[in-house]
Amino acid sequence: MSAKETTVVHLMRHGEVHNPDGVLYGRRPGYHLSDLGRRMADRVAEHLADRDVTHVVSSPLERAQETAQPIAEAHGLALGTDGRLIEAGNVFEGKTFGVGDGALRRPGNWKHLTNPFRPSWGEPYVDQVVRMMGALDAARDAARGHEAVCVSHQLPIWVVRSFVEKRRLWHDPRRRQCTLASLTTFTYEDDRIVSVGYTEPARDLVPPHLLAGAKPVKGKAKAFGA
Repeated sequence: MSAKETTVVHLMRHGEVHNPDGVLYGRRPGYHLSDLGRRMADRVAEHLADRDVTHVVSSPLERAQETAQPIAEAHGLALGTDGRLIEAGNVFEGKTFGVGDGALRRPGNWKHLTNPFRPSWGEPYVDQVVRMMGALDAARDAARGHEAVCVSHQLPIWVVRSFVEKRRLWHDPRRRQCTLASLTTFTYEDDRIVSVGYTEPARDLVPPHLLAGAKPVKGKAKAFGA
């Protein structure tokens, strides 16, 4: 029996964004990394500098491209773009929408809040899983036997991880374990994912109020049976 080929795909969330108005920027163009976000990107590039990275690809949004660029440069690679890594669509883009801002009391918003399981306010979770799995598998194929980095956004990363780990897709957003500039790492043996890991190389740079609400992972990776 021939040895199985191991490939690692790191799914990275972008760094902090300059967003002084606190809007839900979603897929809107023109949102770039803050100075702190650029430091986060550089930190992760340093963290991955000695890894066998042969492929770097990003969401087309500016904040993701700017996060991925230092990693690509550190490995002498051209940065690719994969539209499947884009942020989830959301009807509230361009608006403020958070606890205490009155959004839930506005009658015009109610029609978008009827089904948290789909969800009714944006791109269905199942659709996100389909495109994100396609992006992960494409990165695996491009980096066979080596490592790839894909820079994306919090919700798509969390949803595809939940799918791989066989959890329900609907969830409490406050419990996502996907901090700014974090790495959710999928290890493949041939074409099959055998483990998922999670690390936060820039955790000390993340403002405390932005740290993920979920408890830290115990150990480096969650392994799956055959």
